[in-house]
Amino acid sequence: MLVTELAPRTLAAIDIDADRDAARAWIDQRYASVSESSVRLNMIASITGAAVGGDGTSETLTGGADRLILGAIRAAADAVVVGAQTVRAEGYLLPRSAVLAVVTRSGSLEGLRVPDGVRDRLLVLCPASRTHDVQTAVAHLPADVIGLRDEDLAPQAVVDVLRERGLRRLVCEGGPSLAGQFARAGVIDEYCVTIAPALTPADHPFIALVESAGTEIAGHLVDEAGFTYLRLRSR
Repeated sequence: MLVTELAPRTLAAIDIDADRDAARAWIDQRYASVSESSVRLNMIASITGAAVGGDGTSETLTGGADRLILGAIRAAADAVVVGAQTVRAEGYLLPRSAVLAVVTRSGSLEGLRVPDGVRDRLLVLCPASRTHDVQTAVAHLPADVIGLRDEDLAPQAVVDVLRERGLRRLVCEGGPSLAGQFARAGVIDEYCVTIAPALTPADHPFIALVESAGTEIAGHLVDEAGFTYLRLRSR
């Protein structure tokens, strides 16, 4: 399957089926982090704006080069930030290299998969007043629970506490509620959005905005399966 770069206007292409390693290196180059300190949002959506497919997860939307791009974005990140609801719905697997930072009030992380022997790569962020309860809820996991002084778990507070720990290159993977909060707070430097060629019911948009976000295109790929991969930088 060919993936073609439309922006920048190189029209370069790579066959992701012919040589997986070469394709991975090609995509890694295009999704390399452009800053030592940045926040990216990485989401997939259908043409109708739904963040999930018919099974209630993003798995039925993904395809084409999307998984390679997900791997490239995570490889360029120090930490992946995600909401607990998405962890439960998607059955998250701890990333290979980046720290996983889960934002939660309850500490309920059913479905989270942590490989045996892995430690020091799972952070659970919660309101300070909920620290004890969350520690109890995740006692079975190799998690470091961090209570935030901001009881609302504001995106800037999440970003600040992670950067205090040296985690400066962040990628938020949603779900829609957390993605909308990050977008509305103005903390996102780059939006990485995969548009799947699917028409699905959409009760809620994958990012809920109250006003337009000023962006400029930084990258645009398309593949033969009809997927579009956009990188939009905040102005």
